[in-house]
Amino acid sequence: MVYELFSLQGKKALVTGASRGIGKAVVIGLAEAGADVALVSRSDALFQTAQVIEKSGRKALVIQEDLTRHEAAEKVVSATVKKFGRLDILVNNAGTTRRAPVEDYSDEDWEVVMEVNLNAVFRLCRAAGKVMLTQGYGKIVNVASLMSFQGGINIPAYTASKHGVAGLTKSFANEWAGRNITVNAIAPGYVRTEVTAPLQKDKVRNRQILERIPQGRWAEPEDMVGAVIFLASDASRYVQGHVLVVDGGWMSR
Repeated sequence: MVYELFSLQGKKALVTGASRGIGKAVVIGLAEAGADVALVSRSDALFQTAQVIEKSGRKALVIQEDLTRHEAAEKVVSATVKKFGRLDILVNNAGTTRRAPVEDYSDEDWEVVMEVNLNAVFRLCRAAGKVMLTQGYGKIVNVASLMSFQGGINIPAYTASKHGVAGLTKSFANEWAGRNITVNAIAPGYVRTEVTAPLQKDKVRNRQILERIPQGRWAEPEDMVGAVIFLASDASRYVQGHVLVVDGGWMSR
């Protein structure tokens, strides 16, 4: 009974930013839990991950798409439904950042980050939600951040976008909670990915980060998988509009 709550057997999932880091780990985790998965990114690395999924006995769909294009959300959702017949799970993981002191932060950097991290998330939630509402079932998991709660340094657009993701999560949850769709988010702590490589290489900043994490280490992408599986499964059927922090204890200090 308990194991069945966490099973994704037969579910159909769509994951953005699936070529590396958290997205790649989540895709593999969803497949291991029983889901067929559509992988979205611009990278050719998607094909390698798709092979891993198919070897495990699950189906994979590779969709190479630029999510900053306004029509991309409807396109990837439609392709997923065409391939799998339905869409049960959406994981909005794709994200980017640009770093600069706030007084020097350019309009271009602001617009790029907001388009990927917030606008695309809105459009994907909307597009997937239309399908899920028709089905009478759906699970949406957005990837927020510790910067959904804090200000950060040299990342004003990233911080604003991730605050926005937390707000969108709650807004969509409020409207769809009574229609058998759950909308939640995870807020990863400091994870070893290409995006955080500059922080990892900065000896002073890396030391400061590690000193604040009670668990004493950076997270690996795989550390996010359990939280996503929980929010994508029936184990979280009464969890709604929640931002689940997965940070090794960072926010407890």
